[in-house]
Amino acid sequence: MSDRLLVLVRHGQSDWNLKNLFTGWKDPDLSEQGVAEAKAAGRKLKAQGLSFDLAFTSVLTRAQHTLDLMLAEIGQTGLPTQKNLALNERDYGDLSGLNKDDARKKWGEDQVLIWRRSYDVPPPGGESLKDTLARALPYYVQEILPCVLRGQRVLVAAHGNSLRALIMVLEKLTPEQIIKRELATGVPVIYRLNADSTVAAKLDLAA
Repeated sequence: MSDRLLVLVRHGQSDWNLKNLFTGWKDPDLSEQGVAEAKAAGRKLKAQGLSFDLAFTSVLTRAQHTLDLMLAEIGQTGLPTQKNLALNERDYGDLSGLNKDDARKKWGEDQVLIWRRSYDVPPPGGESLKDTLARALPYYVQEILPCVLRGQRVLVAAHGNSLRALIMVLEKLTPEQIIKRELATGVPVIYRLNADSTVAAKLDLAA
């Protein structure tokens, strides 16, 4: 199998995930469960016999902490890592820090659902999924993909919405398909790429 290895992992559960809060660019750390999820993700990667040449993550603590915990399990602490806000979670703007139930009471169930699940309607002061893709996709194409195609084994620890940008390209999904795609916390998704950057094989380690 080709060494064009790309592994994507959404960070483990954060304290704010646990409290049902909109998080976005706010910077809570992992919950106790999130720490366990990140460690388990590392063990799953180790069980697959995987090691890495380079890692990418966002500038947010929960993603960086997840990466550190995974690398400790793999035995690769100190792996060269690039951190960039292009991989940050979607900015939820005025919703950030609010309990999701309280937001529904304030703006209505239908409006909050549109902000959360539409492709191109942003919440007040925030980003739509389309906006998030607009910053994450160029970074992937310019910085991450060339490393993979050179044969470097790459691990990306980021966020549900920024990882959707990468998955949208990798799996050639439409806007309608990508907004329905759920990414569980702390679950590695392993891709092997062909020389033309198409997916040769995919393995989801959710089980």
